[in-house]
Amino acid sequence: MGRGKIEIKKIENVNSRQVTFSKRRGGLLKKAKELAVLCDAQVAVIIFSGTGKLYEFASSCMEHILARYNQNRGSQLGAVDQAENQHEPAATIEIDSLKNEIEKLHLMHRRMMGKELEELTYNDLHNLEQQLTEGILSVKDRKEKLLLEQMERSKQQEMKIVQQNEALLEKIEELREHARLNSNENRLINIVSKDCCRSSSNSMHECRSGKEGASDTSLRLGISPATVVSEARKMPKLENGSKSAMLVD
Repeated sequence: MGRGKIEIKKIENVNSRQVTFSKRRGGLLKKAKELAVLCDAQVAVIIFSGTGKLYEFASSCMEHILARYNQNRGSQLGAVDQAENQHEPAATIEIDSLKNEIEKLHLMHRRMMGKELEELTYNDLHNLEQQLTEGILSVKDRKEKLLLEQMERSKQQEMKIVQQNEALLEKIEELREHARLNSNENRLINIVSKDCCRSSSNSMHECRSGKEGASDTSLRLGISPATVVSEARKMPKLENGSKSAMLVD
């Protein structure tokens, strides 16, 4: 069964009227609060009960909203009257409206900086505190994100530097190995050259000693060295001839 429609007229029963007032007042204030939160709108609700009791709700400062309402209402009425009387262009009305909006934004900015808070109620201060808290949390989140990005970039740069250092160390090791091989080759060349010099010096010394012995022998026998050399050259021929003669005999 669906809910039946209620005829919109004054409820004659006092108790029923009071119950309906309480329910509808709560729903109206709830909707006004949701509108202010969801749409970031400035909402003010003023309710006087049948007994004259005041109920109100304001998304920010009630006095500020009422002043804004009166200012806009007065400016609009004055602008309309002035436009009708003096036939002013519509641009003047738009300029005045923008000036008022700028002034309101300046006031909100000063209040967010902690100034001109005397006219705000407890609820207004609570709402302002929530806005500032949300803003601070957003700033902290963004700050942490930037720090993480910087740390990631620093790690990547560190890895690149480490790779470059490893490559440089490998090149240095190759150069050292090349220098070590060159030094070994130079040592071998020096050893070989020294051995050659020693063998040549020994051979020259033997030749000199042989010539000196032959000259000493020739001097003792009274024969010239040239004769000794020529006789030494002829000795093989004589020996070969003597051997052949012996074979013939």
